Amino acid sequence: MTSLTRLACGPRVAFMLVLLILGPLAARPYAEANEAAIELAARTVVKIYGAGGFRGLESYQTGFLVSPSGHVMTAMSTVLDSDEIDCVLDDGRRYQASVVGIDPRREMALLKLDGEGLPYAPLDGASLADAAAEAVPPNAAEGPPAGAAAAAATSVTLAAPGTRTYALSNLFGVAVGDERVSVQQGVISAVVPLAARRGAYEAPYSGNVYLLDFTVNNPGAAGGLLVDVRGYPVGMLGKELRSTSAGIWLNYAIPLPEVSASFQDLLSGRTAEAEAMVERIPFETRLLGFLLVPDILEKTPPFVEAVIEGTPAASGGLRADDLLVAVGSRSVTSCAAVAEELARIEEGATVRVSVIRDGAIVDILLGPRPAGAAPAVQELGGERL
Repeated sequence: MTSLTRLACGPRVAFMLVLLILGPLAARPYAEANEAAIELAARTVVKIYGAGGFRGLESYQTGFLVSPSGHVMTAMSTVLDSDEIDCVLDDGRRYQASVVGIDPRREMALLKLDGEGLPYAPLDGASLADAAAEAVPPNAAEGPPAGAAAAAATSVTLAAPGTRTYALSNLFGVAVGDERVSVQQGVISAVVPLAARRGAYEAPYSGNVYLLDFTVNNPGAAGGLLVDVRGYPVGMLGKELRSTSAGIWLNYAIPLPEVSASFQDLLSGRTAEAEAMVERIPFETRLLGFLLVPDILEKTPPFVEAVIEGTPAASGGLRADDLLVAVGSRSVTSCAAVAEELARIEEGATVRVSVIRDGAIVDILLGPRPAGAAPAVQELGGERL
């Protein structure tokens, strides 16, 4: 090796040595912060045991404490269909829990166990460290005041795609007693509306979810806690569901704002969500000014049969023989699916549909979703009524 080569390589080698020596030292505070976040999160996670035990029907799942007085949020499932629901905390303490209520639209449930001063995951946007530092009076109330809970619901925001997270759950029921639940690490890859099914049944929740780039769709993981690497609660791990459009298993979590809203409704005994237990009445497309072909098959393709003159459909440019393929951002494959998706849209919200016309996708705005009686049917004449 020439002297010139030695001079060129010397600084490079020295720089690499510095990295090897100082790199681990520089990364240590970050690693310690992550370990602290996991430690705080794990203390709030609850191992839940109840009904089940048959093949494909586990008798265990996960939840997490959301108040120092023993409120536990978890997934609504057959595990809770039991006279005795056992909850085991991170330190091995065992409690009998009762079901406060269920939220059928979000498929969540609120449990209550008798405890005070318990570690909990805050639902108001605060960090786990902030919650752990709070002094809890001996006579703590049964959860936050209703006014504070309502204010908390509006202060929680969605996490952004790319957020690095930890998922804590008792997947496969591997943790018992005071054994710590499993921890998985990954990233929120997208925030999208949920379109999923369980077997042949559509999931009732259709709000936004976090799609995760790691496998959390495991037996027993439903109801687990998702936190970011800074120690802020982000959401609840979802149930085992398949994508309606692709048929693949979904790895997702329900965002914290939805968890918070569900907790507040169930804690206050609000019955607004109970309407979701009643079958949703399909929306009559005539209210927007168009008719679909007769729904005579199980999945009749949603072709437009006619458009009513002087209606939002006519003004928006919808035509007979258009094939509807999406309502808003959700795909539709049948006349029944169109009616169901239109029913999900809030009154007054803008209705947007996508159709296939002459081999191309055309987006059409149909104005605000109306309420009231449908326009009178005029005699059929060509493309319009």
